[in-house]
Amino acid sequence: QVQLVESGGGLVQAGGSLRLSCAASGRTFSIYTMAWFRQAPGKERDFVARINLRRITYYADSVKDRFTISRDNAKNTVYLQMNSLKAEDTAVYYCAAGNTRSTVNVNDYDYWGQGTQVTVSS
Repeated sequence: QVQLVESGGGLVQAGGSLRLSCAASGRTFSIYTMAWFRQAPGKERDFVARINLRRITYYADSVKDRFTISRDNAKNTVYLQMNSLKAEDTAVYYCAAGNTRSTVNVNDYDYWGQGTQVTVSS
């Protein structure tokens, strides 16, 4: 099993920045891909960004050039730096861990964190 714990959410004004962290524990050697998803009230959980062990990244178009995903393999931690935040970025952000086949689909990921709330005021 893998446990994921997110932190760093909060309330920020539009145009501001936040940095989310996700610490993994347990069978971390099984993790190849780590990703962030988000879910706004009444909406589906959407892909935000992912990074693999070789640090190859991929972003949703809606966050490209504003968000940056990174990982520290020694600390088993993945980060999401969010800049130029907009009201539409408001959501619960979830960290997910998957394998070599994990892409942008929720069903590709085996483990999930509990989520952290990000609220952007306009």
